[in-house]
Amino acid sequence: MARFRVGVQLHPQHTTWESYRNAVRYAEEIGCDTIWNWDHFFPLYGPPDGAHFEGWTLLTAMAVITQRAEVGCLVTCNSYRNPALLSNMAKTVDHISGGRLILGIGAGWFERDYTTYGYEFGTAADRLRALRAALPIIKERWASDQPPPLRRIPILIGGGGEKVTLRITAEHADIWHGFGPIENFKRKNEILNQWCMQIGRDPTTIERSVSPRAGEPIEPYLEAGATHIIIGMGEPWNFGPVEELLKLRGD
Repeated sequence: MARFRVGVQLHPQHTTWESYRNAVRYAEEIGCDTIWNWDHFFPLYGPPDGAHFEGWTLLTAMAVITQRAEVGCLVTCNSYRNPALLSNMAKTVDHISGGRLILGIGAGWFERDYTTYGYEFGTAADRLRALRAALPIIKERWASDQPPPLRRIPILIGGGGEKVTLRITAEHADIWHGFGPIENFKRKNEILNQWCMQIGRDPTTIERSVSPRAGEPIEPYLEAGATHIIIGMGEPWNFGPVEELLKLRGD
């Protein structure tokens, strides 16, 4: 079996900081390669007004309490922050982590976040245009701001829009994150390959990560080209599927 990376997305909702901190530490202890949160302001399931923590301040704490695993938001909503500010935030967390940040980013979709916090929701096309405009600015700021990032910060783009999102991914991303079921992942993965070939990029330079549906076998995703499996969970934290993945990999 080809080597693959194992990640976990810990949902920052309906929990406490103490419980979340323990889950992050445990994820690193058992050998997860990447540890993620998400970038929302309200729970995505369960009681809609339950406890919830902001992604980037939480990400800073995650960087401090880990030593080895890469960390990131899966994914940052581009619309919530000016791209120059986001680049500076990312660079700062990169330094705090010792060069372990992945900038996960997407166009945004959760309307409640926008309307409650006073952002313009607009259309999906508006949000995608904003993402396309933001990525060059982020890269330019990394190249000019002082101090620079400790490494070339990898960019992960999440989403499966076939006409725009996957083209932006081919243009800018180091990692593409997709979702199950397996037939969906296969289709989007192949369309990303086609976009890469159209713009003259080697498709193998983009890492393929995926969040399978609960209970789905992992082997078909690996056979389809996934090299990074990310399991999402909320409290109560059940690391069983993650531990099984690590055993499958041979850890």
